[in-house]
Amino acid sequence: MTVVLDPSIFKAYDIRGIYGEQIDGDLAERIGCAFARVLAGLSGKAPGELRVGLGRDMRLSAPELAARYRAGLVAEGAHVLDAGEIATEMLYFLVGSRGLDGGLMCTASHNPKPYTGAKLVREGAIPLSGDEGIQEIRRAVEEGVGDRMGSQAAVGAGAGGAGAAEEIDIYEDFQRAALGFIDPQRVRPLKVVVDGGNGMAGPMVGPLLEGLGLELIETYWTPNGEFPDHEPNPMLEENRRMIVERVRSSGADLGIAWDGDADRCFFIDDTGEFVAGDFLTALLAQSLLAKHRGESVLYDVRASRAVPDTVARAGGSAHVNRVGHAFFKTRMKRDGALFGGEVSGHYYFRDFFCADSGTIPALLILELISVEGRTLSELLAPLRERYFISGEINSEVADQGAKMEEIAAHYADARQEHLDGISIDYDDWHFNVRPSNTEPLLRLNLESLVSQQDMERRRDEVLALIRAA
Repeated sequence: MTVVLDPSIFKAYDIRGIYGEQIDGDLAERIGCAFARVLAGLSGKAPGELRVGLGRDMRLSAPELAARYRAGLVAEGAHVLDAGEIATEMLYFLVGSRGLDGGLMCTASHNPKPYTGAKLVREGAIPLSGDEGIQEIRRAVEEGVGDRMGSQAAVGAGAGGAGAAEEIDIYEDFQRAALGFIDPQRVRPLKVVVDGGNGMAGPMVGPLLEGLGLELIETYWTPNGEFPDHEPNPMLEENRRMIVERVRSSGADLGIAWDGDADRCFFIDDTGEFVAGDFLTALLAQSLLAKHRGESVLYDVRASRAVPDTVARAGGSAHVNRVGHAFFKTRMKRDGALFGGEVSGHYYFRDFFCADSGTIPALLILELISVEGRTLSELLAPLRERYFISGEINSEVADQGAKMEEIAAHYADARQEHLDGISIDYDDWHFNVRPSNTEPLLRLNLESLVSQQDMERRRDEVLALIRAA
């Protein structure tokens, strides 16, 4: 029995829901069919002219659902290049490097075991979003696209038999391209704890790290959709405890953890301290600008001033941007920006089709530590000693718009920007408050350039205003 369509699965940046309750094989097939129609409209091509990439992660439902996505695409006439079990950035690489019209990655990223979903891109690996593409897919499904397709299409050529599919292997091509971002000869034989969260990092980046001569301490490195050890979400402190303990107990130079579909990586320094995403953005910008002086870098509205300050010192130009991969990738393509970094751990590279990668940041940081001859904590010390950040703090707020107006009025003497939520800017401290796309939440990120104590005082002051009835 097909699940009843729940429109909430069509998110701002992807499609995501619980397998068997919100997304099943029949719905996946209809989504594949609708995706082909949307791609045809975006590209100006007939469905039979489309070439579409397909990949899947290690989730238990992924083989079935990827086959059904493929069936829907083929039934609409598309030619599908099926790369099998890969990481998300490898799907982006497939679409970009082969000039495809789009791609679908069957994944639920960092979500817990019951979830499934799809990340969708058009030509050039530009993502579909709620503003362009994803809601059109929802409407097509609601209007009945693919309703008469049966499960037999999953193993055949689809309802009309118009399209086709071929299976390909892109691991070697991808790994060669990623390695081109560094000089492998400059990387020292560091001791590194790696945590794949039983996701796709092991097969994707593992061979590259082994080839660099590193001493790897592998934890949860084999893909396993049961996630027997911990959920594949390193943003949560409880999922980082094991790698932090292992870095400290082994005396490793650093630790690197990836999320489930491995398009994000997170760092633990040699002291066992988690590295904030904005500080990591600053280090990556420093590394890249050493090779590409004068280029531009994007950073998001939540970020520490460490980013623009570091970019300026490295001879680049920094530009603030809206949060979200669709906004980053589109602007990077438009402006030719070298690099973009988000606090959430998404790092984008112009020379990687402006796509986000969990492989390239790992390689760049390993090279940076080796070239500088300093530990990661030593590289971070100037940032941690000057910039005091709160991290993102969520508050449930019933009327987000009214509360934002209240914040603007309360801090009327500050410089204010409304690029994404509201940004309040004083000389020695600043903050951004953004509404959640999907929940009744306001998200606060605050920084002081005075002290940790000043940051905490300012943070508590703003939180009191946000949470006041």
